[in-house]
Order: sequence, then C-alpha cells, then structure tokens
Amino acid sequence: MTDFTKTRAMFDIPEGMIYLNGNSLGPMPKAAPDAMMGFLNDEWRTELIKGWNTKNWFMQTNTLGDRIGRLIGAGAGTTVVGDTLSIKVFQAVASGLALVPDRKVILSDNGNFPTDLYMVEGLMNLKDAGYELRIPDPEDVLAGINDDVAVVMVTEVDYRTGRKHDMKAIIDKAHAHGAVVVWDLAHSAGAIPVDVTGTDADFAVGCTYKFLNAGPGAPAFIYVAPRLIDVVQPALSGWFAHEAPFAFDTDFRPMPGKIERMRIGTPSIASFSLLSAALDVWDDVDMNDLRARSIELAELFIREVEARCPGVVLAGPRDPHERGSHVSFRFEHGYPCMQALIAAGVIGDFRAPDIMRFGITPLFIDENDILKAAETLAEILKKEIWKEERFQVRSKVT
Repeated sequence: MTDFTKTRAMFDIPEGMIYLNGNSLGPMPKAAPDAMMGFLNDEWRTELIKGWNTKNWFMQTNTLGDRIGRLIGAGAGTTVVGDTLSIKVFQAVASGLALVPDRKVILSDNGNFPTDLYMVEGLMNLKDAGYELRIPDPEDVLAGINDDVAVVMVTEVDYRTGRKHDMKAIIDKAHAHGAVVVWDLAHSAGAIPVDVTGTDADFAVGCTYKFLNAGPGAPAFIYVAPRLIDVVQPALSGWFAHEAPFAFDTDFRPMPGKIERMRIGTPSIASFSLLSAALDVWDDVDMNDLRARSIELAELFIREVEARCPGVVLAGPRDPHERGSHVSFRFEHGYPCMQALIAAGVIGDFRAPDIMRFGITPLFIDENDILKAAETLAEILKKEIWKEERFQVRSKVT
C-alpha cells in the first residue's frame, strides 16, 4: 500500500495552507532546491559543454520520458519529454493527420482546453483548404466518430468539470472507422491510472507541472504507440529528431524506429533537473492506491460541501468513476468566493463563467484538509465574506 504520509512529507507547502490547486500547478517538492543547485554547481558550472555526455543531458528527454511512461502505462522507449504541451498537441495532431491523408476532419469537443483547439485551428491554417474542426458536446464525441474523421483529439479529463472520457470506447470506435486518436493527459497523468498500451492509444501528450509537480512551465511529454514509431512523420522536424544530429546534414531524416524522432530542439536541462526531483516522489506510489484515495477524499469533500453550502452545485459527474481527480462546483459568484477562500488559506481556482475547482491530490491532501476546506467555504458563504470589495477585482490570472 502506498504511504501517503510519506509523500506528504516530501512537499514544501506553506504552514497553514490547504493546497487544493494541484490540478493547475503542483506544489514544490522539498528536493527541488537541492536538485536545481546540484545542476548549477555540479553539472553546468563544472562540466559546461561536456555535460551533454558526462551528465547524459542529451538523452534525458528519453530517460525522463520513460519515468513518466510508467505512470501512463507506456512501455520503455515510447515517451519523450520536451517543449510545451501546446507544441506537443500540434505535433501529435499534425502527425496523426499525415497517417490518414485522405481525410480532413479533426473531432474534438467544446469542453476541451481552448489551447488545444487553438493549435488545431493554427495547424489547419497552414494546410490546404477543406480541413474541418468539429467540437460537439463532450457527451457526443463517441457518436461523432465516423468514416469522415481523420483524428480524434480529446482531453481525457475535462479541465472544468472533471468529467472523464471513456478512453477505451473512443479508441476502439475510432480505430474501427480508420481514425487516429490523440489524447491530452494534462489532467490524467499523476491523477488517475492510465493505460495507453492496454487501450491501444495512438498518441498521448501531457504536461508535468500539474499533478506531476515539476514546477511552472515544466516540460511536456509525448507518447507514440510502438506500431507507429517507425512510420509517424514528425511535422516539427528539429535537429534532435534527426537520425544523425551531429552530422549536420542539410536535409532532414527522422530517427528510424525510435521515439527520438518526436524530439524537436534543445530542451531546458535546468527544468529537467526539477522534473527528475518531482518524479522521485512517484517511485513508491501505486496509481491504483492513489485513485482509491482520491475518490475517498473527493466523495468526502462533495458530501461536506453539499451539506454545508447552499447555492453551491456540483458541476461534474456524480459517479466518482466518471471524473478525474478534481472536483468542481458551480456558484453564481464563484470568482469572488474563490478569492475569499484563497485569502483564508484554501487555494483552489476559478474557471469562467461560474466554476470553482478543487484538485484532490492524495500525495499531500488528507481528510483534515478536506474538512477544513469545506468548513471555510461554508463560513465564507454564511457570512457573505465574498461580497467584500477586495474580492471583486479580477486578477490577470484567474
């Protein structure tokens, strides 16, 4: 069994704070400062350019990718780290379209995170006319898969409501119709068990700064099914993906048969040091234990909020197995209410127009945190503290 008291002790969370925002930005692991100083003092300072060989910087894209791969059910040599999630979305969708050249429909949903849709719109603008992005309601994605669709691009867990798509059902139907599927695991990796191998996923992408706790702007990852690695064409053809990057040829030839072909350019080795420290937390974590604990805590939070907080309505699925590891509530005055919560030391976040989100992350959250958070929310509502003028001002980042 996973010892969550041990993982809790591995994070540096300010005294008195209840951090329910791991679904947006994970807290800092206590090992992060030493990891960064180790990189600065024992790698960059002493090794300089030699570090690409002596410290294996050149292959950290892959070694870190394999460590993330373990958390999403990916085999060794199928996942690499680098760039941003937006770049990886573009890369995966473009590569997926190249596998189905006679079709021009990308199917997503209107609950997908907007940047995913923006990246597809930008990709379509670079291609010949005739491409179409369809965005039905999330519940209608499965029904929307037909012989017109080239790529299905969905985020497994809805960033607003926490609703979880049925990965296996979508993949099976897409493959039956000859379509390729791209999964965004931004709210899945480190939150729920994922099995990209067992579900026969084609592509998966995700970030590492949310549930994986690697810090703001931490690198993204991309997974490619082994059956596709030798045929997928990297639309963004950087030198790190070349079969002989240090031959400095003027023509691009992707690395044959290896996930390296999905690398692009020189990554941030400094950010890799933080990611490595963050992944150390996961060494003794069983994803099934994590999921069971997440459901326990989420159900407790929902019960407490619904019992104590009139006017606050659950925004996501009632069935815990149909949502990820964050819980959302609708409240007409959600923004100022969340600001009041934050001022009281309960850190969640807000998503327009009226959703208050709370990340349930068992690595560092326990029952006492959940009960205190619900009690604080109830007090803010009862005393109408959210009406204070200071909570009405919208910050640039909400």
